[in-house]
Amino acid sequence: MAKLVFGMNQSLDGYVDHMAFEPGPTLFRHFIEEAQGQAGSVYGRQMYEIMRYWDDEHPEWTAEEQAFAAAWRNQPKWVVSRTLTSVGPNATLVEDDLEGAMRKLKAERDGEIEVAGPDLAQSLTELGLIDEYRIYLHSVVLGQGKPYFAGPRPPLRLVAHDRIGEDVIRLTYVPA
Repeated sequence: MAKLVFGMNQSLDGYVDHMAFEPGPTLFRHFIEEAQGQAGSVYGRQMYEIMRYWDDEHPEWTAEEQAFAAAWRNQPKWVVSRTLTSVGPNATLVEDDLEGAMRKLKAERDGEIEVAGPDLAQSLTELGLIDEYRIYLHSVVLGQGKPYFAGPRPPLRLVAHDRIGEDVIRLTYVPA
């Protein structure tokens, strides 16, 4: 049975913003390894449209960026959207019955499936489907933006914490 894992970079004051800060080299290598080992990813429309960047080739990319792009392209993706009519390579559109589709996905797959985006994660949290939360806490304060938890914070229990690179701490929680 697969495990749904919601993990994102977060500022000290609780916001996620891929444009405000980015992972350093050590954390980026960590994300490459994560992407290589994942059974797939589930995206909401907005996050999927951001991540589609990795579908294109960019000659200026470093070896690490090329490795991440290859890992991202190779994994299956499920895109939850009522407005998209099609999705890119190696992706499946989930238009309705989010709960049924995710329960089926968890039952039919093995390994970790990444959940990307706070709004989608909130919907899955309300359905009791997120198995693990990973907060990559950066030493930055944004003061505004999109919060990691798009709704009320669910009751959680800390199960692990570790340092990644010089300035990021990964906090791993499970539902309490």
